[in-house]
Amino acid sequence: MSTLDHVDLELLAALSDDPRATVVALAERLGLSRNTVQARMSRLERTGVFLSYERAISPEALGFPIEAFLSVTVRQADLPRITAELGRVPEIVQVHGLSGQVDLLVRVACRDTQHLFDTDARILAIEGVERTETSLVMGEVIGYRVRPLMELARRDS
Repeated sequence: MSTLDHVDLELLAALSDDPRATVVALAERLGLSRNTVQARMSRLERTGVFLSYERAISPEALGFPIEAFLSVTVRQADLPRITAELGRVPEIVQVHGLSGQVDLLVRVACRDTQHLFDTDARILAIEGVERTETSLVMGEVIGYRVRPLMELARRDS
């Protein structure tokens, strides 16, 4: 990934403030030409700065109000196959590989506690999954954010 300069960081801050801003609106806000903003946006996209363009949709709105994190321990040699199988479980909304005692942190969304129990059982039934530990989400305290990192990067540059 390339190094971000002051203009890139200002552009990202403006996008953080208004993710739906048009190129023209961003150019006006930053005092740059439309072509400069478009070129910067293209480079940022090409170099992997933007994670996703999809809208975050509430699982609750889809009828899945119960969320949980499952700490999953697996046989290391089976990790690629297990990961592929987890990708076929529709209740799984996110999986992170971890270092330490736990191998995977799996985020699931379910209709109710019985659905959560059944989802956990399906994950445990995957060959090579050794154990799971479930933590029910009680609420999001701090949502995904990068704005503080951008402010830190701007101070450091």
